[in-house]
Amino acid sequence: MATATWAANTSGKASAAPLDGTELLRTNDGGASKKLLVSDVRTYILGLATTFLDALKSSSATAGIGYATGAGGTVTQATSRSTGVTLSKTTGQITTTADSLAGLAIVTFTVTNTAVAATDTIILSKVSGDVDTFCWVNAVAAGSFDVTLRNSHAVDADTTAFVFNFAVIKGVTA
Repeated sequence: MATATWAANTSGKASAAPLDGTELLRTNDGGASKKLLVSDVRTYILGLATTFLDALKSSSATAGIGYATGAGGTVTQATSRSTGVTLSKTTGQITTTADSLAGLAIVTFTVTNTAVAATDTIILSKVSGDVDTFCWVNAVAAGSFDVTLRNSHAVDADTTAFVFNFAVIKGVTA
């Protein structure tokens, strides 16, 4: 196993990290050296809320950037497409009822979500449903966001359950 000395980066820019398994040497208050593995440090740091001074990027072709297991949830509307739902998660999947949405009709419902702040951005992506129906977020407030569905077909009603994923991107104004 390689041995390396690691010092704090005070430049404000990210620096290349040593590889997992590399030993870091740290001196405690008594002056004795203690070995600490990079993998131990990463496990500890990744378990904390982290602020990045520069861009957060993934170089993986398949892993990307996203949420861990447990961050998401699912909910299904109870009675109609205008019935609000509650899902207090930063990501999840919502299924509407399959009641009829007439051609060119628009309906809005509220997603109550305590993880949402008024400054957040909500992203929606359609999973399944009628080809002519689509959705968008038309309002974001502290603790909720409104989703609007529109059947863009001129004549035919949509009688399918509409399923979409959502993700919350945390935002600030300062």
